[in-house]
Amino acid sequence: MRKVVSFLAGLGIAAAIVGGHAVPVIAGKPIAAKVRIILLNKTSYAVEVTVQHEDTSWDHYVDRWEIIGLGGKVIGTRVLYHPHIGEPHFTRSLRGITIPEGTNHVIIRVHDKIHGYGRERLIALPTEKNRDTGYQ
Repeated sequence: MRKVVSFLAGLGIAAAIVGGHAVPVIAGKPIAAKVRIILLNKTSYAVEVTVQHEDTSWDHYVDRWEIIGLGGKVIGTRVLYHPHIGEPHFTRSLRGITIPEGTNHVIIRVHDKIHGYGRERLIALPTEKNRDTGYQ
């Protein structure tokens, strides 16, 4: 059993032990499963992203997520410095993001070392009246 798990790990494939057998879990493209945006002041925001991905090794893990503004400009990047093996969902935040006035929506995209970017998520920004989007 240990040899099978080691072999699968060497291929960059995670293995779950089910009923005493190693079952490969292949990581697909990363997903921003949930996003929360909080308005801190007029143009400053905190962004929390729950990432969904089966990190398998130092060669295959989510290494960042980004906030994309108008015209495709990257306005914030949360770098992830290590794999989250065994954590198919994890949440990380980024505070003090300046988003230009007049921006109503941003795009959140997640990147892994093998597949590149996963599907983008369009998120409406909070307003003065509702300063927190809650998790979406």
